[in-house]
Amino acid sequence: MKLFKNVKIILPEEVVTSGGLLVSDKIEKLVDAEEIKRLEKSSGLEVIDGKGLYLAPGLIDLHIHGASGYDTMDASSEALEKISLSLARKGTTSFLPTTMTMPVTRIKEALANIGQTKKLGTRGARILGAHLEGPFINPEKKGAQAESDILLPDFELFEDEEKLIKMVTIAPELPDAERVIRHFKEQGIVVSCGHTAASYDQIIEAREWGISHATHLFNGMVGLHHRRPGVVGAVLTTDLSCELIADLIHIHPAVLNLVLQVKDLDQIILVTDQMEAGSLGDGVYSLGSQQVIVKDGACRLENGQLAGSVLTLNQAAKNIYQISNLSLPEVIRLATINPAHRLGLDQQIGQISAGYLADLILFDDEFEVRETYLAGEKVY
Repeated sequence: MKLFKNVKIILPEEVVTSGGLLVSDKIEKLVDAEEIKRLEKSSGLEVIDGKGLYLAPGLIDLHIHGASGYDTMDASSEALEKISLSLARKGTTSFLPTTMTMPVTRIKEALANIGQTKKLGTRGARILGAHLEGPFINPEKKGAQAESDILLPDFELFEDEEKLIKMVTIAPELPDAERVIRHFKEQGIVVSCGHTAASYDQIIEAREWGISHATHLFNGMVGLHHRRPGVVGAVLTTDLSCELIADLIHIHPAVLNLVLQVKDLDQIILVTDQMEAGSLGDGVYSLGSQQVIVKDGACRLENGQLAGSVLTLNQAAKNIYQISNLSLPEVIRLATINPAHRLGLDQQIGQISAGYLADLILFDDEFEVRETYLAGEKVY
C-alpha cells in the first residue's frame, strides 16, 4: 500500500487540495487529514510526500509512432520497451503503438511484435493494443505516408490481428470502404476517418457505417470551407470524437480554441503523433520509410510536408491550458478520461476513482512530470 499526501489531487470535476490518496495496485480511496495521521502510524505503508505537486491520472496516447530513437515499425521488443520508458518519463502510462503505411508484411511484423510485447509487458507505459494508421488511405492526403504502399480497403489482410487492433484510420471515400468499416466496427475496433479527401456528405454517410472518430483533425484532410465543410465540418457538427495534435505547429491556437468551444469536451482527445525524434532534439530521422528533418520542434519531409511530431502529452496539456479557458481537470480529461472512454476502458483507467488502476503522475505547475506510477508501482 502507498499513501500520497501533500498533493493536489486532480479528480474529473475538481482539484482537491487537502487530504491524500491511498492506493495498492488500484485506487483504494481518498483520505482526509485525520486519516492520514492515523495511517502514517501503520506498519508496511509507504508514505509519499508530494510536496505540493499535482497528482493526476496517467496520460493515455492513442496515436504515437515512436520516441527516443525508436519506432513502432522497427518491429522489435527493444523498440517498444524504449518507447514505453520514454513515454513514462513524460507522464504517459498507456498507449497504442501506431503503424505506418508500409508493405503489408512489414505492418504485420510490427503488429506481431506489438502483440508479443504487450503480452510480456513493458517497464514503462502499458501497451493497450495497436492503432493501424493506413494503408487504407487516400493518396491525395497521404501526408508523410508512403504512396507506393497505399492499398484499397481490405479487412482480410489483417484478420489474424483483429483482436490486437484497437483503432483503424481509413479514408471512407475509397472503393469497398463501407464493407470494411462495417466489418471493423463489428469486431469492436474504433474506425477513424483520416488521410482522407472525403466530403461532408461522405463522412455523414460513413458515420452510419461505423466511423466514430477522426484522426488528427485538420491534418491529412480537406480544410474547412464555408460551402464545402468536408471532414472538419462533419466532425464539428456531429458526435464524432477527434484527435488534436496540440503542439501549436499542426494547428493554430485560435483554431484549437474554436474546436474547444464548438465540440463537446468529452469528444476531444489529445494525441502526440510523436515519431522517433521525440526527446532527441533537432536532426535527421526516419518515419516509416521516409526521411524527416526536425528543426525548431517541427518535423517535416524534404518537401516541407509535416511528418509527425516531437510533442509529448504533458506538453500538449500545458499548451491547451495556456491558450484556453479550460480548467485543469478539463484539460487533463482530454488526455485521460476521453481516450480511455474511446477505447471502452473508462471503468479501468483514466481517472482517480476507487477501483481504477493506480496509474498516477506527479507534476508541477509547468506540467513537468516528477514521478510516474503504473498500477501503483513507480516506473519513473
